[in-house]
Amino acid sequence: MGLLENLALGFGEALTLQNLFYCFLGVTIGNFMGVIPGVGAVAAVSILLPVTYYVPPTAGLIMLAGLYYGAVYGAVTGAILLNIPHTVSAVECLDGYPMAQNGRAGVALFMTTIASLCGSLVGVVILAVCAPTVAEFALTFTSIEYFSLIVLGMTGAAVLARGSAIRSFSMVILGMIVGIVGTDVISGQPRFTFGFNHLSDGVSVGVIAMGLFGVAELMGSAGRPKPVLLESKTITWRSLMPTAEDWRRSWPAILRGVGVGSCLGLLPGGGAVLASIMGYTVEKQLARDPSRFGKGAIEGVVAPEAAANAACQTSFVPTLTLGIPTDPIMAVMLAALIMKGIAPGPSLIAEHPDIFWGLVASFIIGNVLLVIWHIPFIRIWVQLLTIPFHLLYPAVIVMICMGVYSIHSSATDVLLLLVFGGLGYGMRLLGFQPAPLLVGLVLGPLMEEHLRRSLIVSRGDFIVFFERPISVAVLTVSFLVLVLTFRKKNLPS
Repeated sequence: MGLLENLALGFGEALTLQNLFYCFLGVTIGNFMGVIPGVGAVAAVSILLPVTYYVPPTAGLIMLAGLYYGAVYGAVTGAILLNIPHTVSAVECLDGYPMAQNGRAGVALFMTTIASLCGSLVGVVILAVCAPTVAEFALTFTSIEYFSLIVLGMTGAAVLARGSAIRSFSMVILGMIVGIVGTDVISGQPRFTFGFNHLSDGVSVGVIAMGLFGVAELMGSAGRPKPVLLESKTITWRSLMPTAEDWRRSWPAILRGVGVGSCLGLLPGGGAVLASIMGYTVEKQLARDPSRFGKGAIEGVVAPEAAANAACQTSFVPTLTLGIPTDPIMAVMLAALIMKGIAPGPSLIAEHPDIFWGLVASFIIGNVLLVIWHIPFIRIWVQLLTIPFHLLYPAVIVMICMGVYSIHSSATDVLLLLVFGGLGYGMRLLGFQPAPLLVGLVLGPLMEEHLRRSLIVSRGDFIVFFERPISVAVLTVSFLVLVLTFRKKNLPS
């Protein structure tokens, strides 16, 4: 089937009433949760992961994806109006909030919406064009190549995380250890279960994701002061209109941001956060007058937003076609697929074309929905911040616990949720990033499986990983990334 036939199949799937409803639900809730301090895209997707257990796979993935880019949209609203530095939109605060203080919040919000749409649409095109090609090429891979790719994925997740590389690698290793808890698929022997029968099937990725990101983020945000609303009541349709100078400065920045985000979204360890930072950095480096940045330069708002949204879409290429998540949100997406009994990888498009192409089509529908009513609802989203935090956060945690318990009717899952929530909060206090842990948790069992398969075929000879060209190339890139990272960063003693 050609691209047009595949897209027709996708729109036929995405435009069903059920999938349209879940697309609308995802972008709406994601937009709201993106505005709330401490509840960003990762937390939004993690918190609502249990809901997807009760809906068809396509509808569940469409809703989770809508939560993802909907939360990115919402985070920008909080960054510009309230100076709330969400993870994805941290750099938008640098110039977005000064624009709001200068009475130009409406222009900033309008242009970021246009930048978001441009980045998303280009990312969807790249996803639709590249994913089938990557999947077809990956069908020729053996366990040897997959092992090497997973090594690269883990390396990227560790070295691109913020903070010390040593701490990031320790989180990856911890995730791998947690990932092998359960019954060994080859020997049938329990490992690290400590006599708990409930752990014989392993620890649920969804439970850990909700704990590390959902519960821990809420715990870390509970003590923050309530933000002071700025400009939310004075935004009118007239104040949204940018000037000719705004358009002249914005379009080149948007195009550069789309290019940066599209490339970084394809890389292991990349994703929307790194794309947003790099988009801002590129604009500041190319600017004739860098001193404008930090004082309300519109390029410093639209470029990172375009980059982040392009990366949101293109990060699905390695996630769905190779089974390698590029960031924590993609790891949660893989968890949702695994919960449904669907194996991500090069055979996904061939075996489940309705799921893949329905998801691609839903990106276009969801982003158009966001553009249509994102700005008119800005005042509503911001006014929701008037809900007292001491009432909002406990209610959200109760909902998370109820959702986790409803999946397997297991109190042990709720206990694990709270344990990993406390662990995630403690990690943040000590400067450890939870994202590498989740990547290690998802990729660790796959890494072990492909390693053991390769060694069985080669009868225990590790040289087999250096006899195939693709494996050698990928392992070499991983090694070079490690060397450059340890030379650049000052490692703690």
